[in-house]
Amino acid sequence: MWVDGMAKVVEVGRICVKTRGREAGRKCVIVDIIDENFVLVTGPKSLTGVRRRRVNIDHIEILDKKVDIPKGASDEDVLKALEEAGLADFMREPVRIARITPFTL
Repeated sequence: MWVDGMAKVVEVGRICVKTRGREAGRKCVIVDIIDENFVLVTGPKSLTGVRRRRVNIDHIEILDKKVDIPKGASDEDVLKALEEAGLADFMREPVRIARITPFTL
């Protein structure tokens, strides 16, 4: 396990929000820890629109919610765990990401 700069633990099953890329603002679940810089996440795509992919931990914001899934769980297992925990509706809601521009006109 690694600790993010916000003192939140990066662990399998932790729910997070993507802050960069085309899926920015969408919630996902950490499925596996690849190394100290990358994790494998999934939405799953049928629920949040986030497909299973490798993500830099600097490009996600870790939330305080967690689901109980095994390492490397399939999308079906993640979806089932989210529904059992009552978090399916929470996962569908996108988060508004504030864009910070380097220059102010």
